[in-house]
Amino acid sequence: MNAVQAMQDLDVKSQVSAEEWQTRVDLAACYRLIAMYGWDDVVFTHVSAKIPGTEHFLINPYGLMFEEITASNLVKIDLEGNKLMESPYDINPAGFTIHSAVHEVRHDVECVLHTHTAAGVGVSAQKAGILPISQQSIFVLSSLSYHDYEGVALNDEEKARLQADLGRTNAMVLRNHGLMTCGKSVSEAFLGMYTLQRCCEIQVNAQAGGSELLTIPQAILDGARESMRKVTRGAGSGIAWPALLRKLQRVNPGFDA
Repeated sequence: MNAVQAMQDLDVKSQVSAEEWQTRVDLAACYRLIAMYGWDDVVFTHVSAKIPGTEHFLINPYGLMFEEITASNLVKIDLEGNKLMESPYDINPAGFTIHSAVHEVRHDVECVLHTHTAAGVGVSAQKAGILPISQQSIFVLSSLSYHDYEGVALNDEEKARLQADLGRTNAMVLRNHGLMTCGKSVSEAFLGMYTLQRCCEIQVNAQAGGSELLTIPQAILDGARESMRKVTRGAGSGIAWPALLRKLQRVNPGFDA
């Protein structure tokens, strides 16, 4: 990082609240983790995080690779897409449509994460959707919805339908398009996507084997939430997020600048 960039980064930090800066750091880390796990799609997917106590949110600078995103270069916008801080970057218009739709109505959600992975898009094109065939699937199916494909998400009229389909769920399969997760924190949305993505990878691999698939009984599916609470000792995504940040600091530091 050169001296000019360092001054710019320091300037951004000095202009925002401590709560906003922490959200920026977590969101930048999330972008870097997506790149690390290979879930990015050049520059064409997106994650947003709401700034605590406001109706404003942060989203990626359109045109940067996810591994280049930092706390300082995230773009702050309102629900109409207006920039609220000076930035040389635009935002992805399709990303704005999807994320603003969720943030408008889900005031319990801090973070919205959307991907176009091969496994995710592959399962999204399957009529049956997510199958109850893995341990990962039991957690996904406990809070899952579907939204039919309407073309590239540029039409404001689609927002109402996406909102209705999402309801109070925290995971969504966007048919013929990809995956989306919501969370009360950046870490919750990321761990939700990790589970959803792994669920799709397992499903595609199991189907490729060609054998008849075993399904998990409904009674086990019904107990998924309590099982998750017990396995994380009530910490939820907080059980893994600090370890993920430590790994990220080793392999791709600088997200918190």
